[in-house]
Amino acid sequence: MFRFFENLVDPYTDYPPQDKPPQTLFSFLSDYGRPFRKVFALTAFMAVIVAAIEVGLIYYMGRLVDMLDQDPAQFWQAHKTELIVVGLFILLVRPVLQALDVALLNNAIMPNFGTLIRWRAHRQVLRQSVGWFENDFAGRIANRIMQTPPAAGEVVFQAFDAISFSLAYLIGAAILLTAADVRLLVPLVIWFALYVCLTTWAVRRIGPASKAASDARSNVTGRVVDAYTNIQSVKMFAHHDREESYAKEAIETARKTFQVEMRIFTVMDFTLVALNGALIVGVIGWAIALWVQGQASVGTVAAAATLTLRLNSMTAWIMWALSTFFRQLGVVAEGMETIAQPITLVDSQGAKPLDLTEGRIELKQLTHHYGKDAGGLDRIDLVVEPGQKVGLVGRSGAGKSTLLKLLLRFYDADSGRIEIDGQDITKLRQDSLRRQIGMVQQDSSLLHRSVAENIRYGRADATDEEVFAAARQAQAHEFILDLSDPEGNHGYDARVGERGVKLSGGQRQRITLARVILKNAPILLLDEATSALDSEVEAAIQDTLYKMMEGKTVIAIAHRLSTIARMDRILVLDDGRIAEDGTHDALLGQGGLYAQFWARQSGGFLDTEDDL
Repeated sequence: MFRFFENLVDPYTDYPPQDKPPQTLFSFLSDYGRPFRKVFALTAFMAVIVAAIEVGLIYYMGRLVDMLDQDPAQFWQAHKTELIVVGLFILLVRPVLQALDVALLNNAIMPNFGTLIRWRAHRQVLRQSVGWFENDFAGRIANRIMQTPPAAGEVVFQAFDAISFSLAYLIGAAILLTAADVRLLVPLVIWFALYVCLTTWAVRRIGPASKAASDARSNVTGRVVDAYTNIQSVKMFAHHDREESYAKEAIETARKTFQVEMRIFTVMDFTLVALNGALIVGVIGWAIALWVQGQASVGTVAAAATLTLRLNSMTAWIMWALSTFFRQLGVVAEGMETIAQPITLVDSQGAKPLDLTEGRIELKQLTHHYGKDAGGLDRIDLVVEPGQKVGLVGRSGAGKSTLLKLLLRFYDADSGRIEIDGQDITKLRQDSLRRQIGMVQQDSSLLHRSVAENIRYGRADATDEEVFAAARQAQAHEFILDLSDPEGNHGYDARVGERGVKLSGGQRQRITLARVILKNAPILLLDEATSALDSEVEAAIQDTLYKMMEGKTVIAIAHRLSTIARMDRILVLDDGRIAEDGTHDALLGQGGLYAQFWARQSGGFLDTEDDL
């Protein structure tokens, strides 16, 4: 039975990804809830049925009180069929209807709706550009991805479990009181009007207060995760106190925003108790007055009393449900600030896969300043012939890494274009472009997975032997065999820790090299590929690197000039422009910037004073 309801909606059903998701709260929820529409409609209908049964039972209790006002001997004979039917309904039919209502809500909607939102939200965020991630805390992004689905699930739960039920119950109560005596409706209507005013007052304040509190909590998460992610820097610079103060500032802001939210609930609860007291006195008192005047039966008084006491117990629940509903809407709204952001770096209409035939790269008036007036690249013209090996040299900020990022289309250039084999990369599918490019970065961070999984990230269908061979080429096989983790995994099965923190910088870089070796892409980008290696390991890997480069188009950034001296060409970037272009020997002969760098370096490094 459970499996039937759990499988009514597939949370992973196909859907068209959106570059511009809905920007309003209810359109956002409606879009995500589209696969659940039929289930939502049935659940709302069942909520009405369950509420009608509850009101009907109260009505019948009043009728039963009136029926008891006769000779006991005649009571059973006169009403036994009716009592048996009602008893069977309560014992058999009511539990089935209640079970159907609960199963739809608890088994069909709750597990699947949150899963659908989390899955689609994660997919949406993964489509964002590298630059988008660089502008926010990873912790805050993750927090919003995690807290939005349960909040949206709570919104749906309260909508059907409390709001639909309570509205149906209130309408049924009004009908019951009207049928007993229309005058009993007067205190209920007055109470309801005041209750609506209180609810409106609370809701208008709870939504913004909840959003502010949720945003403050996300900020706390972002700051805390930032400290944990960079724990080595925290320890190295002995900034525990600074990090504590930085986190405390956000935690205190979260406390104050939560205080504002809780004050609303306190006022709401106090006012609600006063309103409910007026409801009880008004309805029951009036019913007793009518009975005294002979205008109402004892059953009417009993039904009115039961109904108002039930409403009294329900109103706090309803108010809490409503406040929870709008509070969670605030959390969803805060999550939308991340999830519903438009995708700015997208494949163009009709984008095609890269048809790489030779590996020729051409830059035409390429300009990119990251939205600033300076920095990056400025009107670069460059042709890298197929199979050519090009080294990039320059001070920090000269535009070297920017060039590689634009080649990978992590950003779109401000102006100009990049062509690979005559194809404008902005007209190509991003995934097909990046599959043809291998890159080793200076920051060789790894996924918190096994060594084998990290290497196989270069080519998912690689066999174990191919993984081992790539590791051997990267001089990583021997140390990998000695690795272990706290879960008892060893060798290639050992997990490397978040961003590979359990490994040394050199070990991480060799695993990254193995990953790129396994990928074997026809275009190779190297950004300080051996910066974390000691001289002995670097010397062993140099031959591997040059073997990797055979038959590939290569662009390599290096401060350690010895690593690029054998390149076909060396480009010197200065202030976003190509200042020099030639072979190692030719550039030394020119006596320009490259010759200065070579003369100043110690052990193959650029003078750091010129790096600023």
